[in-house]
Amino acid sequence: MELKCFVCGTTDKTRVFFDCYHEGEKKMTCVRCLPSLIHGQH
Repeated sequence: MELKCFVCGTTDKTRVFFDCYHEGEKKMTCVRCLPSLIHGQH
């Protein structure tokens, strides 16, 4: 099963992923997008 980041759309073949919950749904995010989810978009 291929995972995709819900923020940028990259796959788990190129990056490490984390589980997260967004709007009540379980989703996956890559390590590159994680800081923007924690600190917000600048």
